[in-house]
Amino acid sequence: MFFPEGMLRVHLYGAPVDMRKSFDGLYALTRRELGEDPLSGKLFVFINRRATQMKVLYWDRSGLCVWSKRLEQGRFLSNWQRIASREMDWTELKLLLEGIEAKRVRKRYQRPEWGRASV
Repeated sequence: MFFPEGMLRVHLYGAPVDMRKSFDGLYALTRRELGEDPLSGKLFVFINRRATQMKVLYWDRSGLCVWSKRLEQGRFLSNWQRIASREMDWTELKLLLEGIEAKRVRKRYQRPEWGRASV
C-alpha cells in the first residue's frame, strides 16, 4: 500500500520491544502503552533492544499489517536514553529505516528583525 506522505502520522514506541511479538502483541502495546487506536490508519513503529530490528504495525482498511526490517550492520538508534514515545513524520521514518537517526533540527538562518541595528 502506498501512503500520501503529507497525511501520514507515525508513532514511535520509546522502549525496546520483544520482536517475537506479532499482530496481537503489537496491537496490545499500541492500545495500552501508546494509548492510540491501532485501527486509525496511523503507523506504529517498534524497535528491539539492540536496535537492529524494527516492526511497523498499521491498519489498511481490510486488516492489520506488519512490516519488519533487520539491519545486517549498524543500528537504527544510537542511544535508548534519548528516545521517547512520540509522533514523527514520514520523512523521519524513512531516514530511520535507512539507519539514519535524525537529530533535533535547527534553522541555520534566522531572519534579522527590522529596526534593529546590526553589529
